[in-house]
Amino acid sequence: MRRLLLSNDDGVHAPGLKALHDALVPYARLRVVAPDRDRSGASNSLTLSRPLSLTPTHDGFYSVDGTPADCVYLGANGVWDETPDLVISGINHGGNLGDDVLYSGTVAAAMEGRNLGMTAIAMSLVGEHHFATAGRVAASLVGGLEQLSLPPRSLLNVNVPDLPWEEIKGFRVTRMGYRGPAERPIEARDPRGRVRYWIAPVGDNADDADDTDFAAVAQGYVSITPLQTDLTRHAARNDVQDWLDALT
Repeated sequence: MRRLLLSNDDGVHAPGLKALHDALVPYARLRVVAPDRDRSGASNSLTLSRPLSLTPTHDGFYSVDGTPADCVYLGANGVWDETPDLVISGINHGGNLGDDVLYSGTVAAAMEGRNLGMTAIAMSLVGEHHFATAGRVAASLVGGLEQLSLPPRSLLNVNVPDLPWEEIKGFRVTRMGYRGPAERPIEARDPRGRVRYWIAPVGDNADDADDTDFAAVAQGYVSITPLQTDLTRHAARNDVQDWLDALT
C-alpha cells in the first residue's frame, strides 16, 4: 500500500488536515506531521536556531513546534525507518493562487517533500466550507498517481473551488497568474498606545487570463499547476549580460 506523509500550515488541529486524512485513509498508509499552531505565510523557512519537538497528539498525528518545511523534513528524513512515497500538504483554509505560492506554508511543505526526492502535492480549498470536496479531489489524484510522470524537482499546486462536489465542472491544467501590489499596511495601536502595523490584504488580480489558476477556480474548475523550484528568469539572461558588457 502507498505510504503518504500529510502536513499543512494551518496547524495539526485544522479541519482541512482532518478532511484530507479522512479522505485518503482508505487508499494509503498515512503519517501526519504538522505544525503545533497556525504557521500560514511561513514559506520555505527551516528552524535552524534551536532543536525541534516532535509530539504525538491525536489519532496518530504528530505536531512540531516549527514550520511546515520542518514538519516534512522530520517526517520524511529519518525520524522513522520508512520513507513516504508522496507528500501531500493541506487542505489549506483558503486558496494559494498566483504569487501566493511564494509565501505559502502549504506549498512550502510540499516543496520540501519534492526537495527530498518525493512526488508532492499542495492542496488548497479556495474558501472554508467544502473540505469534503477537496478531499475527494485529493483521493482522485492519489488514485491516478501511477500514471503521473513529473520532471525532477516539480510538484502540483491544486486549488479547489469552495463548492459541493456535484458543482465542480472538472479539472484544468493551469499556469500561475499574478496579483498587483498589495494594499498599504494597516496602522493600529496596542493597549499602551504604541503604533503597530498589520500586513494588508493582497492586491487585485493583475493577470487572471483564461489559462491561469485564478480563472479556472472562478469558473468552477479544479486548478492544477505544475510548479518548479528554478526561479531563474531565463529570458532575461541575455539582457543582463548585454548590460554588464556595456558597463565594462
